[in-house]
Amino acid sequence: MSDKQQHQFIISKENWSLHRKGYQDQERHRQKIDEAIKNNLPELISEESIILSKGREVIKIPIRSLDEYKIRYNTDKSKHVGQGQGESQVGDVVARDGKAQQGQGKEAGKEAGKDYYEAEVRLEDVEEILFQQLALPNLQQKEVANIATNKIEFNDIRKKGLMGNIDKKRTILTAIKRNAMKGKPAINPIHQDDLRFKTWDEVVKPESRAVVLAMMDTSGSMGIFEKTCARNFFFWMTRFLRTKYSAVDIEFIAHHTEAKVVTEEEFFTKGESGGTICSSAYAKALQLINEKYPPSRYNIYPVHFSDGENLSSDNERCLQLIEQLMGISSMFGYGEVNAYSRTSALMSAYSKIEHPKFRHYIIKRKSEVYDALKSIFKKEGVQ
Repeated sequence: MSDKQQHQFIISKENWSLHRKGYQDQERHRQKIDEAIKNNLPELISEESIILSKGREVIKIPIRSLDEYKIRYNTDKSKHVGQGQGESQVGDVVARDGKAQQGQGKEAGKEAGKDYYEAEVRLEDVEEILFQQLALPNLQQKEVANIATNKIEFNDIRKKGLMGNIDKKRTILTAIKRNAMKGKPAINPIHQDDLRFKTWDEVVKPESRAVVLAMMDTSGSMGIFEKTCARNFFFWMTRFLRTKYSAVDIEFIAHHTEAKVVTEEEFFTKGESGGTICSSAYAKALQLINEKYPPSRYNIYPVHFSDGENLSSDNERCLQLIEQLMGISSMFGYGEVNAYSRTSALMSAYSKIEHPKFRHYIIKRKSEVYDALKSIFKKEGVQ
């Protein structure tokens, strides 16, 4: 560059914060949406229409208005800060908390309320916040891992490369150092020798293989509420696994007095009737493991949902099979949908289990599906 070009500067005295106003408002709006999603997660996750739409639902959630703070004048005759003689007596009420007080009577209120509006959010926005809290526990690298992923790692800086990979920071620092050596520490001029480019290597990293055995009670005792909560849980579990893990298989097992491996569509839509023998699901899970998923190559995660009603003579066999499953699994999860304040026959037996791999949760309300997900797929080290 010539000396003439070096000194062509434009000095501006504008308040550049005004130019960021749109960006700041956008960020505030984004924060409000994230806050609303977090506050409404239990209700959003229990929304049955999302499951019926197979994840294509656009969700509407209430969000506080984004109005700027402003002074609101009080026209009543009460005294405020700085008024009066400053004479207070012991026992005078000087302030009250700012919580909204419930109105009394049937007349319309005159106090200003909080403005809300409904914002549409994508299902992916809900998943991003929910899945941050979930993980497959005790996931280990197995001896034989035949799944690998290619990942790019930036590991070097060079003087030649593509302009799309230019390292702006190092380029500017190089130019400043070179100009400073000439007695003029400045960015301009930037020479060809100042350019610095990032380079990378493709690194092949092995992925830990895992299989989740989703088992659901479809017997006659599982009513609409029980089936809805169980399907809700497995719907979000399936999306979580497929979003966060590339090498996880899911097997679907439905059972009443007998258990069978079913397709995903049958698992979420098909209803059954008859009695309940839960051990049939555990026996089917062990059969699948023996045939397809050797523990030396797979992390195994059996997860069972039921209403807790089981043939009483079958409970002891259930305990024996769970012990076998936990011996070869990374975790065993049991979820029970029980809207009543009673201890089920199955939970009476399972309360005897004292094993770090056994995780369970009892759902009493639809909104507690969220808590069940966090409990069974709790990240290690999280209380």
